[in-house]
Amino acid sequence: MGRPMNIILFEDRNFQGRSVECSSDRPDLQSHLSRCNSIRVESGCFMLYERPNFQGQQFFVKRGDYPDMQSEGFSTSIKSCRMIPPVSSILLLKHGNVAQATIIRHLLDHFQCSLVLGHGILYEMPNYRGRQYLLRPGQYRRFSEWGAMSGRVGSLRRATDLY
Repeated sequence: MGRPMNIILFEDRNFQGRSVECSSDRPDLQSHLSRCNSIRVESGCFMLYERPNFQGQQFFVKRGDYPDMQSEGFSTSIKSCRMIPPVSSILLLKHGNVAQATIIRHLLDHFQCSLVLGHGILYEMPNYRGRQYLLRPGQYRRFSEWGAMSGRVGSLRRATDLY
């Protein structure tokens, strides 16, 4: 699998102030950081959440430096993070007998699908824009099950495409 995944979250901009290092899922960062103004992803990809227990608005980050979260459009209120494993498989969505090419339309119509293999990033708007939602293997019967407040779905990509 290669190098272990690692992210460091800092309270202040430009990688200053208190910090917490994570190499696995962290459901509650509140006791470690009061805010998050910069991030360094040393390896791997992570989904950041505005609330504890992987709730609230989600922000995808991959390897790299994020010296000023606000200027990048991220919230400074990061309360949990989830590691996205580097699965070398395809993203396979199922909705009855519907193929992946038409799954977005069915998500809009029915809000039901199964993610069979791999991880995906679902975007609110076309061309990978807008709010982001991590889809992990499992059943999704309602849009709230992937963390959305509405059923607006515009695009989808494999998380491994972003490594």
